[in-house]
Amino acid sequence: QEKLVDSGGGLAQPGGSLRLSCAASISNFADYTMGWYRQAPGKRRELVARINKYGYRYYPEFVGGRFDISRDYDKELVHLQMNDLKPEDTGVYYCHAIDSAFWSQGTQVTVSS
Repeated sequence: QEKLVDSGGGLAQPGGSLRLSCAASISNFADYTMGWYRQAPGKRRELVARINKYGYRYYPEFVGGRFDISRDYDKELVHLQMNDLKPEDTGVYYCHAIDSAFWSQGTQVTVSS
């Protein structure tokens, strides 16, 4: 069964770090642009980072250099390293193969003191 499975969420203090991982079991993984999205309570799901098949990365302005997305083609993994976390980073984070129907189940990230 083709799927994306994420892990690595949890509780972090402001200024702390978390690393999310997404294990992909999908055909042609290397050809997909992979993205991390998040959804806070009462808000729309938004893009946090994406990386295309050439390794080009894109981050929305609000990330401000704090996050780093990477991918391992051999192991078919996508990581999101999040540093200097802020309370507004709280939400459910999802991995997504962009332009496909593949979404991970979501992992909760809570930033609180």
